[in-house]
Amino acid sequence: MTARIIDGKALAAQVRDSVKPAVARLAAHGVRPGLAVIIAGDDPASHTYVRNKIKACADTGVRSELHELPGSIAESALLDRVQALNEDPLVHGILVQMPLPKHVRSASVLDAVSPAKDVDGFHPANLGALVAGLPAVAPCTPAGVMRMLASEGVALEGCNAVVLGRSTIVGKPMALLLLQRDATVTICHSRTRNLAEVTRRADILVAALGHAKFVTAEMVKHGACVIDVGVNRLPDGRLAGDVDFASVRDVAGMITPVPGGVGPMTVAMLIHNSVNAALRAAGERALD
Repeated sequence: MTARIIDGKALAAQVRDSVKPAVARLAAHGVRPGLAVIIAGDDPASHTYVRNKIKACADTGVRSELHELPGSIAESALLDRVQALNEDPLVHGILVQMPLPKHVRSASVLDAVSPAKDVDGFHPANLGALVAGLPAVAPCTPAGVMRMLASEGVALEGCNAVVLGRSTIVGKPMALLLLQRDATVTICHSRTRNLAEVTRRADILVAALGHAKFVTAEMVKHGACVIDVGVNRLPDGRLAGDVDFASVRDVAGMITPVPGGVGPMTVAMLIHNSVNAALRAAGERALD
């Protein structure tokens, strides 16, 4: 048995195409969705991610503005920049690229972003709404994973889902979105006992640990759907996920590759969230 590979690139292209009618509708009223991207410092990976996001904006008609700031920027100056963007009516979404310089408190900066412009879904107000089951901006990566599962027709109601990782960016919101669809969810982390025993019961296994090739074939249930969120740089420069793709694909029923899996979907959902922010600001119904 060889797992079916879930093509994140193809699905991301569909998501980007799906927002274009809304962009055109807004344009007819003189509104162009605007996304402001803040990046501080010279982290090479961060700049690569930002380039991909800017390109996706251009492909879909979303106006982007890039705020490249020095790594030495004071936290107060960064907060001032965020506040200026909060007050700018032409900016509908604000993205703060992580990681920020070590002397800057990331939580303070993320909390400063207006919840209405928080297209990453990281603000406590949006995360809290997600917990309460209220309408909220879902973080892009978990939202992208849910789109992938839907596109593959994965049955969620009553299934056993295991999420490896408990971050507020992926792990916790991923678990909440699965719970909303009536999955039975277990969150695992570095202190989980008998981890392999837990993961082998999973019909859906989402790996978001940040540890290259951590999940091996012995940890996966036969026929499971394996979603690999990890992006790790190996010593030879190649990218690898949190899943040992070569071995797990012979056990799983479906699997996402790295690269070409969850990554493109994360960017596509950022665009989706940005267009929705513009629609809400214009008093129009948001996209599903």
